[in-house]
Amino acid sequence: MDMPTEDAKASQEAKTVLAIDLGGSHVKVHLSTGGEKRSVVSGAGMTPDAMVKAVTDMAAGWTYDVIGMGYPGAISDNKPALDPHNLAAGWKGYDFEKAFGKPVRLVNDALMQAIGSYDGGRMLFLGLGTGLGAAMVADNVCLPMELAHLPYKKKQTFEDFVGQRGLDAHGKSSWRKSVTDVTARLKAALQPDYIIIGGGNVDKLKIMPEDCRRGDNENAFLGGFRIWLNPTLKL
Repeated sequence: MDMPTEDAKASQEAKTVLAIDLGGSHVKVHLSTGGEKRSVVSGAGMTPDAMVKAVTDMAAGWTYDVIGMGYPGAISDNKPALDPHNLAAGWKGYDFEKAFGKPVRLVNDALMQAIGSYDGGRMLFLGLGTGLGAAMVADNVCLPMELAHLPYKKKQTFEDFVGQRGLDAHGKSSWRKSVTDVTARLKAALQPDYIIIGGGNVDKLKIMPEDCRRGDNENAFLGGFRIWLNPTLKL
């Protein structure tokens, strides 16, 4: 959607963005002005209130105007639409702007890394981790995608083969073949100009599939900055 008028004004006035990368194992923060990156362990016991406190503590002494945050799940009306699988309950509908007292833009975590990886044209992003994260950015239009649970084979999904479950169940060699096959199928269906493969397991790929580039997980922070500082993006 196009940037609302109030958001556009805040974007123009923003000098510093705090990017929050929320995951099932860690919460990481970084400022658009540079400096150190900080993180704390998250995990199954982390509630949204605990996350806000952890971020506030990590960012103590930092000056920032707005927040760009990646959330491991679907987003609706700038709030979590569902509780995440790897954290505690209570996230659905949580008002992060009220909790932080700052303007917040919340996007799916795969989309945030996709935005940070984007280099023009039509890009498909695939995140290999616990599951399969996916997003597209097409001519600056940012599209979160739920591809992980599409049927693949043997009555199982893409995620069952290229996520951590597939790696554990079938071994590294078979997992790599599945990544190549799934990537080829999604490329044929979605017709991107190029594909970025990121996520925690991308380093387990010896050779990148055709027309794919290796992503950098640090691009999640860049995506958090860009959703405020790049007015050409359409979220």
